[in-house]
Amino acid sequence: MIKSNFSKGVPKTERLTAVRNARGERGIWQRRYWEHLIRDEADYAAHMHYVHINPLKHGVVNAVKDWPYSTFHRLVKQGVYPLDWAGNGELLIDYEES
Repeated sequence: MIKSNFSKGVPKTERLTAVRNARGERGIWQRRYWEHLIRDEADYAAHMHYVHINPLKHGVVNAVKDWPYSTFHRLVKQGVYPLDWAGNGELLIDYEES
């Protein structure tokens, strides 16, 4: 129900493939899924960066801060990210890989 309610609340602005359109699917969900256990803080940071950069990466917005449906805004208020993080389209990953 969470997925359904969320999908209905997001404006229908994404491009849909013919297959997704025929199946009544939204273009906001990944079709494939695989389980992944977060290994450490660096892995967690990489996944958070991935989630936050996606709307920018896919051309939906011009800056990460422009995507209103993101936890990014809460994390900016908490001081985790600067408001202009990846503002020019560059992917900023500021952690050491193990």
